[in-house]
Amino acid sequence: MAAKKEVVRIAKIQLIGGQAKPGPALASIGINMGEFTKQFNDKTKNRIGEVVPCVITAFNDKSFTFITKTSPTSVMLKKTAKLETAGKNQLTDHVATITKEQALEIARYKLTDLNAYDEETALRMVAGTAKQMGIKIEGVDLAPKKTAKGGK
Repeated sequence: MAAKKEVVRIAKIQLIGGQAKPGPALASIGINMGEFTKQFNDKTKNRIGEVVPCVITAFNDKSFTFITKTSPTSVMLKKTAKLETAGKNQLTDHVATITKEQALEIARYKLTDLNAYDEETALRMVAGTAKQMGIKIEGVDLAPKKTAKGGK
């Protein structure tokens, strides 16, 4: 009877699409780095230059599985707004403005990785990240929605 594969570690890392190479971040996971980088680069060759979050499951026999996620919202917002860095203080720094359509495009792309059921909720999540970065979105109000409450 063959020995059962046992999960040794689950690691979340961010790599550049199509450009992963062996290094300390991968060495600490305990997997075959050469094989991982080959598979990762093949899978992400259409996302070269993008930041690609990756969840790696390492097994006791040095084998692994991995899944890739969508690029982080903050990275996409900076790219859309053509920024190098975000604002340091959301209350005083207003560094850029993007359109609601641009924000909705990001929300649609991120929908698979967000815990949102529809585009409107995903848009509000993107808008929250944008607000933290000092980026305004035209036509998007982040004020809490009014709900009908019983009582008075």
